[in-house]
Amino acid sequence: MLRTDWHQLAEPTRSAIESRSGRVVQATTASDGLNSALALLLDVESGAKVFVKGVRTDHPGVVTQNREAMIAPHLGEIAPRLLWRIEVDGWDLLAFERIDGRHADYSPGSPDVEHVVDAINVMSKLPCPNLPVKLAEKRWGGYVDTDHERALLRGEALLHTDYNPANVLITGSMAYLIDWAWPTRGAAWIDPACLVVRLIAAGNTPAEAEQLASRTTAWPEASTESLDVFSRALSRMWSDIAQHDRADWKANMEASAEAWMDHRLRATS
Repeated sequence: MLRTDWHQLAEPTRSAIESRSGRVVQATTASDGLNSALALLLDVESGAKVFVKGVRTDHPGVVTQNREAMIAPHLGEIAPRLLWRIEVDGWDLLAFERIDGRHADYSPGSPDVEHVVDAINVMSKLPCPNLPVKLAEKRWGGYVDTDHERALLRGEALLHTDYNPANVLITGSMAYLIDWAWPTRGAAWIDPACLVVRLIAAGNTPAEAEQLASRTTAWPEASTESLDVFSRALSRMWSDIAQHDRADWKANMEASAEAWMDHRLRATS
């Protein structure tokens, strides 16, 4: 999605942002991310740092903006705080407390993975709010074979599910989870399982990735059958995604999910 810079915004939009966050003294467009037409790193006169993301109000991405705004008040310390949301001049805008960190490194031996594990463990203690979030058994229901397998995905945990390293900010020893476009209710072990495929994509073997995921408190809750079923579901999902768009990163995710599924099959055969 093409990005719009601060100086390209119409005056009513800039004024609306400044009326809520303060006079902007410096504005930089973020280079990362794929799904926001507006992604501004703002320094304001008070010294505060703000991140504003947005899409046009007639863009399908408004759906994910709705999800992020809905779940943000329930995330505690694992995500940047939502400051405000407005619609102005054809824009749907979300403003967050800005975390000046770097994206996570999942490569073998990276200490960042331990910080992500810590964040998942903190999140596992949060109650999943009574909100219309996605349900795991429906979200992946088309990629499993039976009602019994769908039932294995059910649970009451709040899940992030998208552990793309661009969705994790590392600052010091903290990992913050950002871009909550797919908040989901389901079995607590699903989040560490989603992390497994990202770890494989970054160069870890499936066995190494599982060993790292096993450091989460939720991983032991998963039965062997549950992990086998979910590895197959993720492999099917990423194959479906990659067939519709052969972007290199999607092909890598397809191969990584297939590698995890094959590892599970060999381990349990």
